[in-house]
Amino acid sequence: MYLTQEKKQEIFNEYGKNANDTGSAEAQIALFTYRIQHLTELMKKNKKDQVSERALVGLVGKRRRMLDYLKDTDIERYRAIIKKLNLRK
Repeated sequence: MYLTQEKKQEIFNEYGKNANDTGSAEAQIALFTYRIQHLTELMKKNKKDQVSERALVGLVGKRRRMLDYLKDTDIERYRAIIKKLNLRK
C-alpha cells in the first residue's frame, strides 16, 4: 500500500498546524498532491486504466476546489502552499 498511516502523519506534520490537524486546507491539499503524484506515475505505466484515470481527474478537481477556497479566504496561505508544494500558478 502506497499511503500508509505513517506517511499520512508525516504529511500532516509537515503541512498542517500540528500532527492531529487533518482538516486544514493545507494538509488536505498536500495529501491530494501526494495521491495525484502516485496516480500520475501509475497512469504512465498503465495508459488504458480508466478507473485510475477517473480517480486522478476527481482528485485534481478536489484539489482545485480546495485551492480556490483557500485563495478566496486567505491569499497568503494560498501563496505559501503553492510555493511549498511547487504547484504551477
